[in-house]
Amino acid sequence: MSEIRRVRRKFLKTASGAVAGSSAAAWAGLAAGAGRAAATPPAKPSGARIGDGVILIEYDEAMRSRVAHAQAGRTAPLRSLWGASESVDLAQGASVDRFTLDTVIREDIEDAAHGKGVHWVIAGTSSQRVTGLRKSVDLRLFERHPGFAFVRVRYRNVSAQPIVLEGWTNGAYRFATQGGATPDTWSYSGGTYPDRRDWVQPVKAGFAQENFLGMTASDYGGGTPVVDLWRREGGFAVGHVDTVARLVSLPIACHGGTVQFAVHAHAPLTLAPDTAFETPETFVAVHRGDYYATLERYRRIMAERGLQSPVPPAASYEPIWCAWGYERQCTSERIEGTLAKARSLGLDWAVIDDGWQNHIGDWDLDRQKYPGGDADMQRLVRRIRAEGLKPRLWFSPLSVAPGSDLLHDHADLLLLDANGAPQNISWWNTFTLCPAYTPTVTQAAALVRRFIGEWGFAGLKLDGQHLNGVAPCYNPAHRHERPEESVERLPGFYRALYDAARGIDPEAVIELCPCGTAYAFHNFPYMNHAPASDPESSWQVRHKGKTLKALMGPSAPFAGDHVELTPGNDFASTVGIGAVVSTKFTWPVDPKPKDSFLLTPEREATWARWIGLYRQLMLPRGIYRGELYDIAFDKPEAHAVAANGNLYYAFYASKWQGPVELRGLEHARYRVRDYFHDAELGQVDAAQPRLQVGFEGFLLLEAAPV
Repeated sequence: MSEIRRVRRKFLKTASGAVAGSSAAAWAGLAAGAGRAAATPPAKPSGARIGDGVILIEYDEAMRSRVAHAQAGRTAPLRSLWGASESVDLAQGASVDRFTLDTVIREDIEDAAHGKGVHWVIAGTSSQRVTGLRKSVDLRLFERHPGFAFVRVRYRNVSAQPIVLEGWTNGAYRFATQGGATPDTWSYSGGTYPDRRDWVQPVKAGFAQENFLGMTASDYGGGTPVVDLWRREGGFAVGHVDTVARLVSLPIACHGGTVQFAVHAHAPLTLAPDTAFETPETFVAVHRGDYYATLERYRRIMAERGLQSPVPPAASYEPIWCAWGYERQCTSERIEGTLAKARSLGLDWAVIDDGWQNHIGDWDLDRQKYPGGDADMQRLVRRIRAEGLKPRLWFSPLSVAPGSDLLHDHADLLLLDANGAPQNISWWNTFTLCPAYTPTVTQAAALVRRFIGEWGFAGLKLDGQHLNGVAPCYNPAHRHERPEESVERLPGFYRALYDAARGIDPEAVIELCPCGTAYAFHNFPYMNHAPASDPESSWQVRHKGKTLKALMGPSAPFAGDHVELTPGNDFASTVGIGAVVSTKFTWPVDPKPKDSFLLTPEREATWARWIGLYRQLMLPRGIYRGELYDIAFDKPEAHAVAANGNLYYAFYASKWQGPVELRGLEHARYRVRDYFHDAELGQVDAAQPRLQVGFEGFLLLEAAPV
């Protein structure tokens, strides 16, 4: 906190230290795009230095720029290479990226959302063959958010001829790499891929990801509009801060001894004479530590703009049993036969998963499993509650199956591409409904009221990789003004479902599980429980947890998802990072001859131990301290949670023998205990918080003030 205060004291002084022609009247004319050329200061500026004591952005006379850590070390400063950070593409394939700087304007501002700051405009006219294009770079730095620069770019055609544009790029920066066998740079990417790759990866030579936030497959798309590159000594990030989801790419590439990133959009446009267009608001940021710093700051900024995760109900933190262990062979008899065992282990939720419905889209009961219809489901819900558990129901909104009554009677609900074809959802072989079409929203909200209000469920599990994003919709029946309305109004669809559920039960838990995708940030305000969403490794559980604790809040109810999805039923990766425990065991028998999740006596002892430990500590309700450790460069991998007046540490490595550092200690001395093995390890001094330890797999420690 003292560092933030010091930065704030320096802010206005540092931000004013640049070449500038300060004129509110000139800025007003430039921002409005009046005339074909903005007012020019008495002397042509040779460049500009814009910063706040944490970030420094420099522009030269050709409007090339570079970004740096303002307080970087003297011998190895963290900065990008000079380059064209903002540019536009022409329809013919060329890029307009060279401009002659002629205007630098600065003014103090007071923003309703972000407080006091400084506003800069850097402007010039193209020096390439398209000489009639004028670029104005609008930058804002706020005292409340040091190290974070907001950028909006305007291009005006000041020629007598139309200019055909193909797209735009902001925040294009390159950084030199050291190469070698061990990567010196790591990355966080908010884009979604069908191969369900890691969100956090090392950057090696040849690394390349487009990170398009539209559809990367028929049923995979969306994401969080942030990418981050960092080294041991600090990092950089770019993204957009629009409150509406945008179809942009955030490419990362490493080649030729450099790594680079940008925000790019394919946006064809004919710019008539004396007209302008403006990019969405993007950002460039610098930080210390790993990518958590960027995402945590991004969350705070977006909250100031009105987008934030809701306060979760207490039930969001309660441990979960899910009937998906039986897969589609699940029946009400098998569910009822497992309830007592689930409750005896300390679990609080019983989730009825995929397989209860007759058709995806109709969402009526399978009469072979529930011959009595609604009465049978209501009876099962009562039985779950009688066993002391809360009932949660799986369903997959925005999907409709061939052969369903809904598709037969209401084909107008479909999302169609430019060729009139529906968008396929591969897992269920279904089609996507358009979330921006009012009848779709009405139908889905009515289902929610049925599940919560009539059937009596306490929560919903909204599931499917297609839920993270949708394609632009060209269905003529929907009368969209623009096809992108389907993309932009997807969060509004979730809001309708969330409001319908919470209108009946204010404590209802609404889980969104966009299977294997990088969560779309703009959907977060309308969900209050987030699982690891089909993790493919323990590493994914842990780095997804760190990511979602940054984006949703340090006490977010993030669940490790079914523990059976991780090698060795890795409870430690869930419990240690402060995630909610979830399991899909079967009992007393498993109908599947292979891939059995049967709770054997040996497994039961393990499950009971971990669930008991989870309930005792309830770490998800604590404060995840993601800023304390770098998930890439600190060895062993480390996580920390402040809870119950103590600090809890989780260390992970295949095998470790050596020191571990307990960061974040605020008192003089702490008693340290291995809380999994219930073994006392002595005391540490906050001034020298190191312990010599040895472990395989994981080490879970509790540090209690003496």
